[in-house]
Amino acid sequence: MQKSNSSASALSTIRPYNFSPGPAALPHSVLARAAAEMLNYQGSGMSVMEMSHRGKLFMDIYHHVHASVRELLAVPSNYKVLFLQGGSIGESAIAPLNLLGKNPKADYVVTGTWSKKAIAEARKYGDVHLAASNEAAWQNHAAGTYLPAAATWNVRKDATFVHYCDNETIHGLEFYSPPEINATLVVDACSNLFSRPIDVSKYGVIYASAQKNIGPAGLTVVIVRDDLLDQAHPHCPSAFSYRIASDNDSMYNTPPTFALYMAGLVFDWMREQGGLAGLAAQNDAKAHLLYQTIDASDFYSNRIDPACRSRMNVPFYLANEALNDTFLAKAQAAGLLQLKGHKSVGGMRASLYNPTPLAGVQALAAFMQHFEKTRA
Repeated sequence: MQKSNSSASALSTIRPYNFSPGPAALPHSVLARAAAEMLNYQGSGMSVMEMSHRGKLFMDIYHHVHASVRELLAVPSNYKVLFLQGGSIGESAIAPLNLLGKNPKADYVVTGTWSKKAIAEARKYGDVHLAASNEAAWQNHAAGTYLPAAATWNVRKDATFVHYCDNETIHGLEFYSPPEINATLVVDACSNLFSRPIDVSKYGVIYASAQKNIGPAGLTVVIVRDDLLDQAHPHCPSAFSYRIASDNDSMYNTPPTFALYMAGLVFDWMREQGGLAGLAAQNDAKAHLLYQTIDASDFYSNRIDPACRSRMNVPFYLANEALNDTFLAKAQAAGLLQLKGHKSVGGMRASLYNPTPLAGVQALAAFMQHFEKTRA
């Protein structure tokens, strides 16, 4: 169990380990600080949720969050950082609306549920081509499910962009580096952005909803290269326009103010962890321990090719699936929460986002080993 620090008197002193795939766990210190500031932010007599998004207090919050994203990700000067709404599913429609106005051609790579949803959205707005897919493998829950190598992608030379999902949360596949192709990359990085350093210049657009590594649901971070700001479809709503959002500091309409504030607290916490390099080391250690526990067992299995196993979402299966409910009930009693796999694939899933401590993964590994021995 996690022990809180002494400043967290408004919260329980002992909290279970939360392996939710999203909305996911938040750092305990962030929750404690938010609780302390909930009723009276910096002596204003107001909660952040109550104040004007155009007032000085909130604008200070906004500028801090904006600067934090640029600093932590080392965002180049020719990229804009936008804060939108609608989540990654919304952004899978907003991105093509912003990019297919001049050339309607786009290529998509399907590697799981979320990229399949994205291509369905994009087909509403342009000439969309399937460049690569591993759907046959993940639909059948096949052992050794893989990511198609970039060299095999059938990318059209005149495509405006190529879209892919960096980490498929349901199936547990992750690209460890951007694909090496001669095209503008648009990436859904919902579940692994801020989990490791990345080279932003490799991408045209990066988007991620907040509820994995950034903060509570409601906020979507979009990083877009300057030359892509004026490519919008004429039917793109003004509230979703990258250009309008950029020109108005993401305040063309009221932003998700509390979600932005919470993201700022999480970014402060990230700095305390050694930035993205420090978090990457922690995330690698957590994933290594859990996969090692699975691979050393005849009772548990993971069906993903080790070359592309996700560090963020680890699906696994019990050899005797009749014990699934018992496993989940015993895990919950041990303070290990939200381990049930997605309904489309079954089994179990442990999500290891930034706030999940190594101690939590150690507790899960010990529980799994004990359950394997006792089966009860």
